[in-house]
Parts: sequence; structure tokens; C-alpha cells
Amino acid sequence: MATLLLQLVGPMQAWGVTSRFDERDSGLEPSKSGVIGLLCAALGRDRAEPVDDLAALRMGVRVDREGLLMRDYQTATGLLLASGKPDHKRTAISPRFYLADAAFLVGLEGSRTLLDTLQNALKQPVWPLSLGRKSMPPGKPVWLADGVRDTDLLTTLEQADYLTEPLQPHDTQPLRLMLEHPTEGAVRLDQPVAPFAQRRFGPRFVQSATLERRHAPDPTHA
Repeated sequence: MATLLLQLVGPMQAWGVTSRFDERDSGLEPSKSGVIGLLCAALGRDRAEPVDDLAALRMGVRVDREGLLMRDYQTATGLLLASGKPDHKRTAISPRFYLADAAFLVGLEGSRTLLDTLQNALKQPVWPLSLGRKSMPPGKPVWLADGVRDTDLLTTLEQADYLTEPLQPHDTQPLRLMLEHPTEGAVRLDQPVAPFAQRRFGPRFVQSATLERRHAPDPTHA
């Protein structure tokens, strides 16, 4: 098994899993359905195509910088009625939540052959990549130069370089870590079980942990 790393860093990100009607939510870290959607864009995979190979990857997220949850006030007109015709006289309020200034290191564990294919696709994506919504492009390239590693998911997330520096030189605040588990943990309803065009998602288990931040040696004490 190997692990593919992605850096998801940008001024705005949105990873909704419970959005209904006019309100669009965002989780505090990337959803699996959102990350797989990003990979599909890189591969040029149509929404009607199967995603079983990508959904089988085990996912983990290291939160290098917590995002600030923000609410955007938006309105929309021309909403579709039950008849299928647009109503140009009605204006709907549509609150949109998003994360500001967040930085996530995402790991995907699976076969080296598939992960190498995904790494190459991220370097030269077929379609533009976004962080949950099309209006939110990455602030940095999603791929890392050493993005595919022959280590397991947990070890890779523990050993990888940090995407951001701590706000204080000796900040001891641990980093949040979310690891997918086959049978234990909190239930997340973001596991794709069919092509995205069908909008069908099932449960998966996610365990929460923390990682102590490593510090570089202080040169004044060398």
C-alpha cells in the first residue's frame, strides 16, 4: 500500500455534506465526496462514470490550519418551479457557509499504480480544480513534489512537512487528525456509492485524533 498526499490550501473552501434547499453548509474539514470530486475533475471523469476505484481509497485529513467558518449572504432569481419552468418574479435568500484561510493535508491510501495515475492527473488536470465549489480555486497547487509515498496513511500524515508555520514560534497546539476506519468512529455520510450524477452517498466511519506539532531545533541552543 502507498499514500497520496494533497494540499488543500486557499482563501475559501466549502465541504458541504448536509446541504438542503437554499442553504449550503460546510464541514470543518474536507469531505470524502468533495475530495473524490476533485480527483474526478483532474482525471476528466464525467459525473455519470463510476467512482468505485476512488471511493475504495482510505482517506485521512491533517488540519494544519483551522479555517474560520463564514456565512455569505446570497440571493437567486429564476428558480425552477415544480413544473420545471423558471420563476423570474421570485427572489430566494441562499445562505452559503465556507471556511476562510484553512489548510488541510489530505492523504489517500491505496495501490501505488492508481495513486501514481492520480498524482499525474493533479499535475495536469483535465478540468479546473476547486476546493468544494467551482468558485473556490486552490491557492496553491494541490499536488506535492513527493506526493506519493510507500508508507501507510497514518505514518505519512505524521511525517509529512507542515503546510503552514505556527502563529507563535513555540506553539504547542496539537493538530487535529481525521482517519477513516472500517468499523469504528463517528459516522460521516459522504461515501460515494454511485456515480455523482445519481447523488447517492453512504456512511463511513472516521476516528478523531491529535498530533503534537514537531518543532525545528532552536539554533541558539545548538
